[in-house]
Amino acid sequence: MQVFRGIPERAQHSSVLTIGNFDGVHLGHRALLQLLIDKARSLALPASVLTFEPHPREYFAPDQAPPRLASLREKLLLLESCGVDRVFVGRFNARFAAHTAEQFIEDILARGLGVRHLMVGDDFRFGKQRKGDFAMLEQAGKLLRFGVEAMPTLELNGERVSSSAVRAALHEGRLSDAAALLGRPYSIAGRVVRGDRIGRTIGFPTANIQLKHRRTPLSGVFAVSVEGLEGSRLHYGVANVGVRPSVSAAGKPTLEVNLFDWSDDCYGAHLRINFHHRLRAEMKFDGLAALKTQIARDAALARTWLTANLN
Repeated sequence: MQVFRGIPERAQHSSVLTIGNFDGVHLGHRALLQLLIDKARSLALPASVLTFEPHPREYFAPDQAPPRLASLREKLLLLESCGVDRVFVGRFNARFAAHTAEQFIEDILARGLGVRHLMVGDDFRFGKQRKGDFAMLEQAGKLLRFGVEAMPTLELNGERVSSSAVRAALHEGRLSDAAALLGRPYSIAGRVVRGDRIGRTIGFPTANIQLKHRRTPLSGVFAVSVEGLEGSRLHYGVANVGVRPSVSAAGKPTLEVNLFDWSDDCYGAHLRINFHHRLRAEMKFDGLAALKTQIARDAALARTWLTANLN
């Protein structure tokens, strides 16, 4: 898959395109991407995605924007796994936000990306003040000679499949519901970095996953599986996502994983943490002894759950 930072002034090749944030690449996204790929193959053109960094909601209201389900890196990996040929990552800034709907169609779609066929969700809006809609795209397509197709909403058990629905399920600890909407367990991937090594001092060493500045859509203690150690073999563990009120007052989100039956260092490894079951909410304990006792309970519960449900 080719990844392009920014949008060309003029396209060198035509494309079959879809547009969106694709946060989490859930089942609704995957259904749209499959239609995109099928259409692209029928026209012998690359299946292309235009996405944005940062998300428009993060640009307009950073304090109110929801937590991301996936980092840009994770999103690109997921898009690649779906069979997308090209991704254009548009920088969403003041200049981009100032594009009128007409300018978006002419400058971005027709000239910059050479659109021959466009596939979007049925609720897609675009341009300054979100004035562009599907009817405008259809009209423009007739003039500029590109096809336009709407992807109807996908529902699962009567619920619209959306990134918002996934976030709500994760926030409420309904991990099986989130997994059903995603088509896979929710996961966070990142590099193992050095922490304060408190877990090691109480007999529960942890792999600290770098979150950078990322807010997480879930918090608490979870039974998890871990990819990225010893090739394709899955490892089990118990993970804490949160601000660690018992050991820190910084309030910065962290992801720590106690890996079962693993004693080697794994600094620098890039791991994927799959969240399967929420054990409890994050708590503050009076001292490290109480924390150690609770971690032992959590680890035992996680082992039992994982053995019963994943083996």
